Amino acid sequence: MPTGSGTIKKNSYTPVLTPGYRKETAHTNSRMAASSNRIMLGPLVAAIDQGTSSTRFLVFNAKTAELLSHHQVEIKQSFPKEGWVEEDPKEILQSVYECMDRTCEKLTQLNIDISNIKAIGVTNQRETTLVWDKETGEPLYNAIVWLDLRTQSTVERLISKTPGRNKNHLKHKTGLPISTYFSAVKLRWLLDNVDEVAEAVVTHRAMFGTVDSWLIWCLTGGKSGGVHCTDVTNASRTMLFNIHTLDWDPELCKYFDIPMEILPKVRSSSEIYGLMVSPGFQTHKCLGDQSAALVGQMCFQDGQAKNTYGTGCFLLRNTGAKPVMSDHGLLTTVAYKLGRDKPACYALEGSVAIAGAVVRWLKDNLGIIQTSTELEKLAASVGTSYGCYFVPAFSGLYAPYWEPSARGIICGLTQFTNRSHLAFAALEAVCFQTREILDAMNQDSGIPLTQLQVDGGMTSNRLLMQLQADILCIPVVKPSMPETTALGAAMAAGAAEGVSVWSLRPEDLSEVTSEKFEPQINPEESEFRYARWKKAVQRAMNWETTEPVSETSIFSSLPLGFYVVGSMCMLIGAKYISGQCLFFACLPLCLLKKNRNHNVHTHF
Repeated sequence: MPTGSGTIKKNSYTPVLTPGYRKETAHTNSRMAASSNRIMLGPLVAAIDQGTSSTRFLVFNAKTAELLSHHQVEIKQSFPKEGWVEEDPKEILQSVYECMDRTCEKLTQLNIDISNIKAIGVTNQRETTLVWDKETGEPLYNAIVWLDLRTQSTVERLISKTPGRNKNHLKHKTGLPISTYFSAVKLRWLLDNVDEVAEAVVTHRAMFGTVDSWLIWCLTGGKSGGVHCTDVTNASRTMLFNIHTLDWDPELCKYFDIPMEILPKVRSSSEIYGLMVSPGFQTHKCLGDQSAALVGQMCFQDGQAKNTYGTGCFLLRNTGAKPVMSDHGLLTTVAYKLGRDKPACYALEGSVAIAGAVVRWLKDNLGIIQTSTELEKLAASVGTSYGCYFVPAFSGLYAPYWEPSARGIICGLTQFTNRSHLAFAALEAVCFQTREILDAMNQDSGIPLTQLQVDGGMTSNRLLMQLQADILCIPVVKPSMPETTALGAAMAAGAAEGVSVWSLRPEDLSEVTSEKFEPQINPEESEFRYARWKKAVQRAMNWETTEPVSETSIFSSLPLGFYVVGSMCMLIGAKYISGQCLFFACLPLCLLKKNRNHNVHTHF
């Protein structure tokens, strides 16, 4: 499969330490470097990027947007039951500390003065839900990850109570369908099923938050005065937030029976939240990861869009100062609010649950690859799926279907199919899912995108980027600096009032190079492959249900009357053959038992 041609294009594009830290480590290392040898770069801005599969800490030059240093730590996921996905809140927090330590050490080795870090932004996996005890500082349960499906029965129950069984019943306030994806149903599950959470609510010790709230609270003091807050972008993913009033909605909280006192205070995406407990850095902003990527890609104008390829895949299109409701299965969400007195900006979003996660599945569950780069090599070795299609609906299907009953399937297999074809089909699956979202977005906006800006870890896969251009039939543009999520967090932090070391005016934004991948197959072939994919998606639908499945037998498919008469005839014959009248006398009792199983009353 040929790769896209690299072209230079001008694209406009944002340490928290424990008490007693590492204060010594960082400061001692700083003193070791003679001040005369330090590189003076001007103000620096850092970002904590806490994603589903890893945590990173990155430091940028506020004047040039250059990434100076970073460190990354993987996060373990646990799967206690089928469909359940959890992470350890303490491990998440510790990964932040470790990333900050290592990054500061690297900067010191480069003779860069870490005291020039003027602000730290936080960007995070969004809908992942936590509850902790404000008196002890301890989590009351594992973090329930956004991919988790345990609330499917809760969602079905809520939808069944709406007029017309309408999953969009709350959309006029939230911009969201009632789905397992969002935080409110996860929090409802915790309240209903975890005694420690219910007790902490009764005794007024419980605090709820998404990952941003947990990190900010811990890093600004925790039980000793930590700041309990979130920003509008994360709040808008809970189903408890009114995207018009930009605050928690009492009616929504009542609908889910969630006490408002446990919710964090909602702030803008770019302001000073508080001081780090050590060594005095300020936390200036917070953005959900996809909003941060939108800022990092500098999609500040109505109609601009970006797609992020991470654990999932998320396409956001800026719709300006007014929320636009989708008629084609997309979400309406808050894109950002860059200051207390600044207006909110909204976006249409298409969310795909499984993108990069399919690579981990092929590696950890099937063992057909050892690294993500091996997947690209395998797929490139065949250049086609040979008619194999992969629908990775491990957590149901998100946009545009919002169908939690769907499950993953691989179809079109023949004896010729091998692991290389499966690798290719996995990459194509990511691209087909993006195509579905892009089609819905074009229908909602009425103005088709002419190119797609991309970012995220999977964009390092050049074959994937070329496949995406081929399947979309439009160019795909990848910035040479792929860390746009962290960059967006740093930009918003540095631009906050009281910091102002990063200008977001278009004329002041740095120019970066990008690579453009042009479509290289004819549209007819693209449409044929896409149509086959859509056929595979229909096969994946309605696979799982929370309704109990009753035991069946060969007799349960027959009308009860035939069963009764047939049974009596067989038993009468047995009477004359064996003379065992006692067995025949037991017939009415046997039939009554069978009839009770069928909930039918028969009189003898």
